[in-house]
Amino acid sequence: MNVQSFGFLAFLAVTAAVCLGMARWDRRIAAECLTLACLVFYIIGGGWAALLVLVLGLAVSAAAVRYLTMPDIRIQAEGDGPIAYAYPRTAAGRRRCLFLAAAWHIGVLAVFKYTGFVTGGRLSLGWVPLGLSFFTFQQLWLLKEAYTGGFRPEREDLPLYAFFFPSVVSGPILKPQAFFPQLHGEKFLRPGGQDFAAALYAIASGMAKKVLLADNLGIVVGSGWARLDELSAPGGWLVILGYTLQLYFDFSGYCDIAAGCARLLGLRLPVNFDSPYRSLSVGEFWKRWHITLTSFLRECLYFPLGGSRRGTGRGTGRAYLNILLVFLVSGLWHGAGWTFLIWGGLHGLGQIVERAWGKGRERLPRLLRWAVTFAFVNAAWVFFRAPGVPQALALLKTAVTADFRPPAEWLMADVFAKEAKAFSMVFPALRGWTAPVLTYGLFAAALLAALRPRNAVGQMDHFKPAFWRAAVLALLAAWSVLSFTGVTTFIYSNF
Repeated sequence: MNVQSFGFLAFLAVTAAVCLGMARWDRRIAAECLTLACLVFYIIGGGWAALLVLVLGLAVSAAAVRYLTMPDIRIQAEGDGPIAYAYPRTAAGRRRCLFLAAAWHIGVLAVFKYTGFVTGGRLSLGWVPLGLSFFTFQQLWLLKEAYTGGFRPEREDLPLYAFFFPSVVSGPILKPQAFFPQLHGEKFLRPGGQDFAAALYAIASGMAKKVLLADNLGIVVGSGWARLDELSAPGGWLVILGYTLQLYFDFSGYCDIAAGCARLLGLRLPVNFDSPYRSLSVGEFWKRWHITLTSFLRECLYFPLGGSRRGTGRGTGRAYLNILLVFLVSGLWHGAGWTFLIWGGLHGLGQIVERAWGKGRERLPRLLRWAVTFAFVNAAWVFFRAPGVPQALALLKTAVTADFRPPAEWLMADVFAKEAKAFSMVFPALRGWTAPVLTYGLFAAALLAALRPRNAVGQMDHFKPAFWRAAVLALLAAWSVLSFTGVTTFIYSNF
């Protein structure tokens, strides 16, 4: 079920009405209804076979969490005899339990997602359960917190954590401490008026980001990659910048919608983006981009590998190796291909160079640091999008050639197609300029919005209803809904 569809809006309205209405009488039953709705949502989007795979994973996690968090039962012998433990769990036993449960999740992910990559395409299952990458990392985070004693969830809450419909497809990745306590808080399934207003604001903003910005940018990007050999240098940069902005508004838009849906149900999802394209370094970029993934990799991989603890000053080879390994894993998590590994490796090397450079880099002008970081991120995204390494190198080569022809008209065709037709009817004299005007206006608006200091999810906590806000949001929502036809799925749902 596409989040940007009439079907989803109807599903959301019915789910919210039933669960919130039921919560007035019995919140426990309402929570069970919400869990059932989440399962229905997943079945519609992923199918029964995919649900079975994830349910088996949930069963493994539930058994492991129970073992890791269940207190020992002590039996006091008569008199002054020693205390006997009915369920003794040694440190080795707990480590073994964590290892086996984690191996299950990583193994399932590897079989479904990486069999074709490892075997060179000779063997592949041909399908991947919907949201498996996000599900796997979230379950690993749960196991890690249960093992370290960071959190002990209630067993009946585990299905909702695993299948919460706003985040099950494309995140954000929910840390247990950020989710489970809310299920027993006063706001759960009992949101207030401000929550409703903030939720509608986030949903409308997310829809506009996806439908109006990301999908129209995707038209330019798709056309450019389809006719790579015909691009000039300006056209190449238009494609590169277009994908940089498309990916941000696609994923950020989904997270806004997810946060809005959760707020309607009295839950708050973590902020996943904090104006990442304003970053002055690659390290800062990863503190602002896909924040929950960065937090997971830091807590569940970088720290266990040793982090920077063995380094002094600017760091050591071991610390640099840990950074590189973390970003290679990040690249491979996003996709099974050499292009994703190269993308992850580039970001790892970028952070290593910045650490080796040290404070000297901070003495450079802020504008220069921003320009270098933004250019690096743009170039790295080329590998993330490219169907193969040769195509990525070809586009980068085109972007630095001396071919300064203006971007071709075919590159801009079909951008805001319906709007362009209406524009041409109203201003027939400008018919030949319609596509360029709308395209460059789209890029300018998208770049300004991407560089905005405050994100939609962060603004939800300070959102104050006003007539002008309601009018703007209603206009954006209506425009987005009218543009639903032909809307593509979210990019990150493929990961």
